Amino acid sequence: MDMIDWSDFERVELRVGTLLSARLNEKAHKPAYVLEVDLGPLGVKASSAQITAHYTPGELIGRQVLCVCNFAPKRIAGVRSDVLVTGAYDEQQRVVLAGFDRPLPNGARLA
Repeated sequence: MDMIDWSDFERVELRVGTLLSARLNEKAHKPAYVLEVDLGPLGVKASSAQITAHYTPGELIGRQVLCVCNFAPKRIAGVRSDVLVTGAYDEQQRVVLAGFDRPLPNGARLA
């Protein structure tokens, strides 16, 4: 594992967002959803996420997620992805979303 300084961590903009919509990304080689994430003062951003194994579009709406907001936008299977929605892999290498046990304001920064 590479060690980083606290200043490296502080540069990563990890923010809370609420999922407004989720739809299948028909152009993706691996199953993925196109997500719209409300990040409060940062606006509504798009993301493409391979999270179809554990989640349906309907159960994602209204869910709060943790996003990396300061990566450069990236085009993924025809979608401009502005943020990275975070999670961890389970034992079958399927993504489980990072989340919170209490509601938070959209755009709140990870402390």
